[in-house]
Amino acid sequence: MGLFSKIKSGLQKTRDQFSNAVNSVVSAFTRIDDELFEELEEILVLADTGVPTAQRICEKLKKRVKDERVTDPALIKQMLKEEIATTLDVDNSLKISTKPSLILVIGVNGVGKTTSIGKIAARLKSEGKSVILGAADTFRAAASEQLQIWADRVGVPIVKHGEGSDPAAVVFDTIASAKSRGSDVIICDTAGRLHNKKNLMDELAKISRIIARELPDSDVEVLLVLDATTGQNAVNQAREFKNAADITGIVLTKLDGTARGGVVLAINDELNIPVKLIGVGEQMDDLQDFSAQDFADAMFD
Repeated sequence: MGLFSKIKSGLQKTRDQFSNAVNSVVSAFTRIDDELFEELEEILVLADTGVPTAQRICEKLKKRVKDERVTDPALIKQMLKEEIATTLDVDNSLKISTKPSLILVIGVNGVGKTTSIGKIAARLKSEGKSVILGAADTFRAAASEQLQIWADRVGVPIVKHGEGSDPAAVVFDTIASAKSRGSDVIICDTAGRLHNKKNLMDELAKISRIIARELPDSDVEVLLVLDATTGQNAVNQAREFKNAADITGIVLTKLDGTARGGVVLAINDELNIPVKLIGVGEQMDDLQDFSAQDFADAMFD
């Protein structure tokens, strides 16, 4: 199955709800008026784009209809697809060109953080890069053991300390090991304890100081893993984490399990954080690069 086919298949639940609703509304109108835009806005909100994003998209659509003097409601669907693609069209590539580069991964329990790390490691290894993992989520029971399973599965080394040890020390040792091995990419799992933001901020600040000191010229990605099935709760999590960390991108998991795919738009538009990777299945290669055009195409029939 090709990359677009995987994304299209993964977005089936979102597409079934969203595209059918758009088709129904467009076919019900004989002319373009405010009521049509209100219906489209509601459809976007129901797909979890969030009210501000839905309003912005519809306002842009309304302006374009006026500027281009469009009168046929049947043309709205393609124009809406184009507006969605434009809204999401930002630089979403992973910045890992230096040797070594470092990817710091954060996210609350249950969002698929460990699995995402494993899949990223597998993908980078398949591209010929040498990868090392750091188990710096030291406060969650069995977190390092779960990451060890992925390290064994993918066939990459891992650095870990005992449960409850200093996460920053794990990051320091992982960087040192990466340097001695000549690794291309370091991926460090870190905690995501939103219930105690001060501890999280202090921990991430300490880790950031170590990275700045030990890898002053290296590319650093800070990826937040979110569960798409939680809809607007994922947006709220992203907002909270953004206040605690310099997030460079989002990994959005479980898109195949929800009709709330519009959350991608909310995260990108409201928070100005690019979605860089999306999970559209359980297989090792089902963590895909995010493409604005592919996503917009897959949202419609």
